[in-house]
Amino acid sequence: MITKFIKRILRRDPMVKHTQANNTGAPKRIPKKAHHIDPHLLSKNAVKVTNTLQQAGYEAFIVGGAVRDLALGISPKDFDVATNATPDQVQKLFRKARLIGRRFQIVHVTFFGKGHPEIIEVSTFRALLDKAGDHVAESGQILRDNVWGSQGEDAARRDFTINAMYYNPSSETILDYHGGMADMQKKTLRMIGDPAKRYREDPVRMLRAIRFAAKTGFQLDGATRESIAKLGKLLNDVPSTRLFDEILKLLMSGYSWAAIQGLKEAGLHHGLLPLLDHILDDGEDSKGANHFVKLALANTDQRIQSGKSVSAGFLFATLLWPDLLKNWRANTAKGMTNIPALHDAMDDTIATQSNSVTIQRRFESDMREIWAMQPRFERRVGRYPSRLIESPRFRAGYDFMLLRCATGELNPAVGQWWTDFIAADPAGQDALMISVKSEPSNGSNTTKRRRRRKPKSIMPPESAAS
Repeated sequence: MITKFIKRILRRDPMVKHTQANNTGAPKRIPKKAHHIDPHLLSKNAVKVTNTLQQAGYEAFIVGGAVRDLALGISPKDFDVATNATPDQVQKLFRKARLIGRRFQIVHVTFFGKGHPEIIEVSTFRALLDKAGDHVAESGQILRDNVWGSQGEDAARRDFTINAMYYNPSSETILDYHGGMADMQKKTLRMIGDPAKRYREDPVRMLRAIRFAAKTGFQLDGATRESIAKLGKLLNDVPSTRLFDEILKLLMSGYSWAAIQGLKEAGLHHGLLPLLDHILDDGEDSKGANHFVKLALANTDQRIQSGKSVSAGFLFATLLWPDLLKNWRANTAKGMTNIPALHDAMDDTIATQSNSVTIQRRFESDMREIWAMQPRFERRVGRYPSRLIESPRFRAGYDFMLLRCATGELNPAVGQWWTDFIAADPAGQDALMISVKSEPSNGSNTTKRRRRRKPKSIMPPESAAS
């Protein structure tokens, strides 16, 4: 007992609380011949992090979703490492490492290679909540979580059984505390512990449950599913920025339409995004919005599953378009001219959205530019087409316009004209503009044609702009 006390004192971090390890049960050890993880799917940098920590005398494992994906034969996009080393101790072992977070203090270890930098997220084993004291609110929600514990406690603190497995690359062994491997074989998503209590600790887990179910195709077990319907209102207490991040993960999971259907089934769709209130209703008025958003999400899912990038600004522009279009038409019906009516509709749509989930300003700027570009696609004479092509967000606006054509909201001939215009040489572009009847300009039915400089070479962009 004295030896354990001395070791705990020597490793004490003055900035955080520590707890004595608690025996929560021995894990099941799953050897390579049973889990069949392919070492080639591992990140070399993640293995380097675990090896470095182990050589320094600490425990270190790849953990969470990465282990789940590896066991499913999927190459993980991100790798997390769990260790009994404190954040300060981890930081001292790596040159490119920085502490982040206050509520959940972790270390980001960055590696630079030929491609994009890779960040390995390293967290310290966390203690059970009954030792967290004033770190938990009266509602049960976790306020701060920098109380360190044992690996068994850390496993009990994780959300789902399939995310609570620890993989040691050096021994190629999985430590499974809560039957995650068995649940994977049954294609079941099960919350560790009492689901209601776990959702109160962190309401965002309800959205994570829907996202994981959509991504894996697993079914939520009864208790995990039933508690969501009862506690959905807890999401109202989640900070708007954190809620936005989780919704963005859901929409960019590669299985967004399935996830949105899951939100509806769980009763979580109302109030998150105005569009969800419209497209998931079965009324006659929602059919057009349904078609537009479903097509946009299908394109997004296809790009993500193919490993291509997707612009969040473009995605939210499509998701909120049905709401904006409704406001735009209402403004013109009240007598407002077209462009002012559109800009007023933008303000109303974004303000309504901000009442629930605030979209980051950088994405809001992209959305406004894509929306403002739409009336300009119908002006295909004079210098308008050349000027529009030179817009920094032309590709995104063009893709958005093609979605409108695909759903019948805009005449498909307009989309084809622009596709031909992009591919044509200057003479061909002149011919295309001649084929379009002159549009009224400042009350006149004639438009004076001017010599145009050769536009920049633009290749037809792919759908769901990157």
